[in-house]
Amino acid sequence: MSDLTTSDSVPQSYFDIIERDKDHQCPPPMNHFCVKVVSAAKLPSRFGNFVAIGYHQTSDDKEHASFVKGDIVNKENVLVRLHSECLTGDAIGSLRCDCRDQLEGALRRIEEEGEGIVLYLRQEGRGIGLTNKLKAYALQDQGLDTVEANLALGFPDDQRDYHIAGHMLKSLGVKSVRLLTNNPKKILELQKWGIEIIERVKHIYPENPYNIQYLETKKKVSGHLLDPNMTADQYIHQRH
Repeated sequence: MSDLTTSDSVPQSYFDIIERDKDHQCPPPMNHFCVKVVSAAKLPSRFGNFVAIGYHQTSDDKEHASFVKGDIVNKENVLVRLHSECLTGDAIGSLRCDCRDQLEGALRRIEEEGEGIVLYLRQEGRGIGLTNKLKAYALQDQGLDTVEANLALGFPDDQRDYHIAGHMLKSLGVKSVRLLTNNPKKILELQKWGIEIIERVKHIYPENPYNIQYLETKKKVSGHLLDPNMTADQYIHQRH
């Protein structure tokens, strides 16, 4: 990994977007999902040198971020990972999920390619929040799978919203993406919000004794593409 030099400075294009977005508001009914770019700074990391970009969600003051390699403003075919916050996995290294593997793997892949984005979405526990996720963990300890636990708590299987991610990409002028994902819902939702997906890039990591049921539920109930031989098009055809 190279040291930070003047060549690693934050591209001016990001500061131009911050200036453009100062008074940004989305018209109803899209104002609920409205985000604006508010900050950009160099972020040297153990995975490489990135630019950390901060977003403000205007409806509820929630904060999101993207970690960007290179100047991707108005670019095509950008490698992108949508990553929903997972405190237990991302920060503590929980073995109950594969979240940290996916986050770190995406950052390494983007560093290798020299260009790309990780969108970090504040949607802990598939959108139910940290404390409710821990309640779901307790139910899983009693034998429920991840979907059954969420339903038992009165939540849907997955209430994450990807319109926010679409808005974040559009804020940066990204024209088309290569999406690092095993989740066809992300493909369909980004397409729904006008993001062109050129390619689905497989993002599979080895299981461990603690997340086998979690991954099996992802595959069999939520339809994640954890079979390395199945394409997204094949999955969507099966489901429709």
